[in-house]
Amino acid sequence: MHFVERDPPLTEQRLGVRAEGAGIGGVDGHDLHDALQSIVAGSVKTEAVVLRTIRYGEADRVLHLYTRDRGRVAAMAKGVRRTRTRFGGRLEPYFRIAVVLYEGRSELLTVTSAETVDPHARLRADAHALDAAGRACDAVARLFETAEPHPAVYHLLCNELALLDRGAGGPESAATRANQLAFRLKLLLAAGLAPQLTACASCGAREHLTGFSGAAGGVVCSACEASAFPLSAEAHAFMAEALGRALADAPAAGERALRQVERAIGEIAEHHAATRLRASARS
Repeated sequence: MHFVERDPPLTEQRLGVRAEGAGIGGVDGHDLHDALQSIVAGSVKTEAVVLRTIRYGEADRVLHLYTRDRGRVAAMAKGVRRTRTRFGGRLEPYFRIAVVLYEGRSELLTVTSAETVDPHARLRADAHALDAAGRACDAVARLFETAEPHPAVYHLLCNELALLDRGAGGPESAATRANQLAFRLKLLLAAGLAPQLTACASCGAREHLTGFSGAAGGVVCSACEASAFPLSAEAHAFMAEALGRALADAPAAGERALRQVERAIGEIAEHHAATRLRASARS
């Protein structure tokens, strides 16, 4: 099986993200210094996106966060549901926050302070953008389940939410099916699961690549497509271009091609990450 990614190494440019002053993997000297200085007496200061929240007891919430320095973590926000709370409304889904987390004996961290970096307020008034934000956060949560730092993934998610927020309610909304699929392809790349697109994933042939096999990990030739589904040239080109372009410049494609791309992404996730991604919204 030829599932090894043959493309250049993962960088923020390939993920389509732009972090001010960021180097390889999205961590520059300032980020590293901040992370090291923030670990004091069991407390960690970092940035995070709130993926989702769950009610706990009468006044608390459990937050699922994707953090810049620790990856995905769960944290308790005590008293956040009270009328008067020191957190205000800063711990809602899709907020980007600067947060201090206390690490005690419990598996759950505890939120001790939080400040808003970006509330993404505009996307909350746009049903399509809000739905796309939910799907983006859900995909990150499913593909990156553990508390392992992936700064480039964090910046990719921040970039996607910022794109959705900037275009919310306007004629150039980023909440399109093409954008959502381009984002998911970049997540697969970051997870080391990018589909093989340059040669048959089964035999290595480089011609007549007319099918896609999630089990094999990419496109397959006509001689190996017994267990694959048909893949159009347009769908093949979309995946290759989406991985090579900035997220804000997702390529266009017809509905049939986008359906095939979504199926390809879904099969990769099921076969190689043991998860099912939510269906993307139609454009």
